[in-house]
Amino acid sequence: MEQVIVEQHPGWVKLTLNRPEAKNALNTAVLARLAEVLAEAAANPAIRAALICGTDGNFAAGADITEIEGKTAAEGAVDPRKGHWATIRAFPKPLVAAVDGFALGGGFELALMADMIVLGVDAKLGLPETNLGLIPGAGGAQRLLALVGRARATRMVLGGEIIDASTAYDWGIAAWLASGPALPEAEVLIARLCKRAPLALQAAKSTLVAGDEKALALPEERAAFERLLDSSDKAEGIRAFREKRKAEFKGQ
Repeated sequence: MEQVIVEQHPGWVKLTLNRPEAKNALNTAVLARLAEVLAEAAANPAIRAALICGTDGNFAAGADITEIEGKTAAEGAVDPRKGHWATIRAFPKPLVAAVDGFALGGGFELALMADMIVLGVDAKLGLPETNLGLIPGAGGAQRLLALVGRARATRMVLGGEIIDASTAYDWGIAAWLASGPALPEAEVLIARLCKRAPLALQAAKSTLVAGDEKALALPEERAAFERLLDSSDKAEGIRAFREKRKAEFKGQ
């Protein structure tokens, strides 16, 4: 089974996360494939935009816990996922995320790398990593802070709060809130984008991304994430998640 389904449309490419048994959790193979397809699309003048969505009613319910469970800080420092995330963020053309169901942890971080987010009515967004003894590791806290401000970002990053689609729309996380599933409206949006001047879209995106990211503490966030990989609290958090119980953190 393909973990990312790639479909070519006139002027754009659709990438569907396809791990329904794991609510489309992002493992390294999925991120590598996303990065590969987006790099190819970036070099293809016939492709003017890309859309990411998920199967079975969910966008992506986080990173793959199995991969993180045994990962050390030293391994985190050389993790190939960092390169895949960088390639996704460097995609120079408009990137649309159609978010239905869960977009948590790494899934929400992926959506935040999109230029435009369309929310389905049942979308649930959050950065609950502190429940696992970790923090967002792909820039999620920084990008959320820039979007919604410190008060709301701390509710989600420190408090682990998961918000619904209406709240996310009201907070300015997304500019579109569908009355039903996100994908149909996202497909209309991306088809409309493809009729606009492609070089102008790329130039506009480059300035918007630069303006967003110059003020973000992205290296500091990643370094803090990597340090936490060696903590006992991280091990306890993941054990508790697997055992469906409350974690008992000791600050170690």
